[in-house]
Amino acid sequence: MTIVPRTEPVRADSPYRSYVYAYPHKTAYRPFDDRPRLADLWRGEDVGALSLYAHIPFCEMRCGFCNLFTRSTPPAAQVTAYLDALERQAEAVASCLPEGAVFARAALGGGTPTYLTAEELVRVYDLLERSLGVDLTALPMSVETSPATATPDRLAVLEERGVTRISMGVQSFLDSEAHAAGRPQKRAEVDRALTDIRAHTGAGLNVDLIYGIERQTADTWRYSLDTALEWRPEEVYLYPLYVRPLTGLGRRAREWDDHRLALYRQGRDHLRAHGYEQVSMRMFRRAGTADATVPDHSCQTDGMVGLGCGARSYTAGTHYSFDYAVGIGRVRSIIEDYVGRDAADFTRAEVGFHLDGEERRRRHVLQSLLRAEGLDARAYRERFGAHPVADLPEEFASLAARGLLVPGEDAVDATTIRLTEEGLAHSDAIGPDLFSGPVRRLMADYEAG
Repeated sequence: MTIVPRTEPVRADSPYRSYVYAYPHKTAYRPFDDRPRLADLWRGEDVGALSLYAHIPFCEMRCGFCNLFTRSTPPAAQVTAYLDALERQAEAVASCLPEGAVFARAALGGGTPTYLTAEELVRVYDLLERSLGVDLTALPMSVETSPATATPDRLAVLEERGVTRISMGVQSFLDSEAHAAGRPQKRAEVDRALTDIRAHTGAGLNVDLIYGIERQTADTWRYSLDTALEWRPEEVYLYPLYVRPLTGLGRRAREWDDHRLALYRQGRDHLRAHGYEQVSMRMFRRAGTADATVPDHSCQTDGMVGLGCGARSYTAGTHYSFDYAVGIGRVRSIIEDYVGRDAADFTRAEVGFHLDGEERRRRHVLQSLLRAEGLDARAYRERFGAHPVADLPEEFASLAARGLLVPGEDAVDATTIRLTEEGLAHSDAIGPDLFSGPVRRLMADYEAG
């Protein structure tokens, strides 16, 4: 789950500037002049613990807060054509990876992968395993679902194929709040879906909740939190709503920021009091549920193979994907282009971003610092040959001056650099502050266009 573009300028001191889930953001991607061959991009890469991500860009409805690359209720023929193209791409990409590539984890995202029928889900699993030579039942596997599509027949497929994590966006257990956030679901449907997930799978459950919804109060927020906890989810994600009210914008901006911060702190404290450990501003994991057999994923260093027209792939020096859009017309156009490609088209990267040394450093810092465990300065030095504070002195000095770093951990000899509790609360402002000038300009040009 992500966010829609804002409808007003962001206050310079707002704690809610943008959700940073990857760096650089896709709005900084541009067409490659040379369309580099995937085989060249992956040559010499560490492929011993790759992540596999397959994107299904379809949903039964488009939520009001969503800016994912997806379209709702596509024609059945387009779904079939998309899966045909996904198979062609998987086979082409597999031929470009170095010999001995190993996948350590996998995910189906979207959109809503369970928008597919049970038979179509079987096909997705089969084509991924056959093309890439991977046994998905042997990997930690995460799948996104929705209340309407978490049906027993689909869940049976996921269970049979070894799903280990199922994530569902509930947003609120009150129908009025869900509707206000642009999610026209019924509470009965949510309860049915959660019951079926627990009854038909042994997967860990993640529940997404949103705070900052119009007319949401501390009491209604507590109700959603408590109701979620009744299902004992292994994970809970708390997302701030990013849709601005359409009236009283200037007058209400600070009021809304303060309201969201208060609800965030309430949710954070409530989950921690009920045995959940904070992993990041958004993520909370029930204590004792982490599986020690699952290999740790290092988002700073591990490569990712993305399949589907909304997926991105990561090598150490290049991130690449297909064109990006949010508007319905452009999304449909990109999907139509994707399904019309032949296998050879999938052996080259078309849109992306080449990361130089500075961008790699910034990405490592950003992806580490926004987690509760913080930035391991020794691992950073081993990778880049310098201390992070020495590489980004102005950025760390600013964070320290604002009281957002644990005191003493911003020194050039610190072994760990962590945000304070208040620093974590301001992750959506700290992340953008760490963007480089060139990335900011690319993103601004995209938004202006």
